[in-house]
Amino acid sequence: MKLGVLQFFSWPGRHGPLEQVYARALERIEIMDRGGFDAVWLAEHHFTTFSVCPSVHMLGVLAAARTRKLRIGTAVSLAALYHPLRLAEEVALLDVLSGGRVNWGAGRGFAHAEFNAFGVPPEESADRFREAVEVVLRAWTEERLSFQGCHFQFDDVEVLPKPLQQPHPPVWMAATSEGAIDWAASRGFSILMDPHASLVELGDKRRRYKAKLAEAGFSDRGRDIPVARLVALAATKAKAAEVARRGAQWLVDAYAGPQHPHRKSMQMARSYDGKDPAQHYVDSVILHGTPAAVVEQITALKEEIDLDYLMCAPLSRETFRLLADEVAPRL
Repeated sequence: MKLGVLQFFSWPGRHGPLEQVYARALERIEIMDRGGFDAVWLAEHHFTTFSVCPSVHMLGVLAAARTRKLRIGTAVSLAALYHPLRLAEEVALLDVLSGGRVNWGAGRGFAHAEFNAFGVPPEESADRFREAVEVVLRAWTEERLSFQGCHFQFDDVEVLPKPLQQPHPPVWMAATSEGAIDWAASRGFSILMDPHASLVELGDKRRRYKAKLAEAGFSDRGRDIPVARLVALAATKAKAAEVARRGAQWLVDAYAGPQHPHRKSMQMARSYDGKDPAQHYVDSVILHGTPAAVVEQITALKEEIDLDYLMCAPLSRETFRLLADEVAPRL
């Protein structure tokens, strides 16, 4: 099983200087490189302290400079917010500068505050995303590119540099909704599975993806399908549960709290099984417990949903330490 880390750049309560957030993240990334992790996946967000990383490509260059083997993933490049030619250039440049270590994850996004600030009508975001993905892939593989779409048009453009990996870096699409899963499967794309789905929902989505791939004439055999999971580890079960509860409440407040103008879009109309949202995360979403117990949970997921790639989002510094020292060696 491959193990990666979904790296957020959270600034809870704006405590401490923001530059410390980046410094600590880069220290983690260096540990990942030494510890045999497959990849760090950098999360792009805008206009929220939930994760202050508006450019995963810029930060990816710095991460690549600090590492030698670790792959540099984007989870995700919010493709609907970019001009696709610029996006193709930036990711290709990162691939060249990293020595061919890019994993490109692309997503539409869902926060209306981001769409509105960047002048992207939310109702157009899905179409813009899909056009952008098509343009990026063609820009990487065609010597000169002409394109006439609904949102982007250009003629006879040579996009440079081309990626170091040929024909292009491995590609994943973020797929949370059934519509996104169906579209990705219909095109034969591999998918990134989100950290907010419950364990039951993960299984349902994974089975749907496999079925839709087969309908389109593709197979899931041999694919890496990273599954993002919030993780809380501690020396005791009780302490881990406390970390999970604290992390869940922070996530709910920071990600969809009343201080955010995009609160409604970020809540995504979830029912949370009728529970308090934070308790839902603890009960149904977050992997938590001692290192040995979490390894057992991961092993069970391997059997239940064909888990082959776990993308961990640690909820504390202690969780990351235990993940690197005690969980990673067992996987």
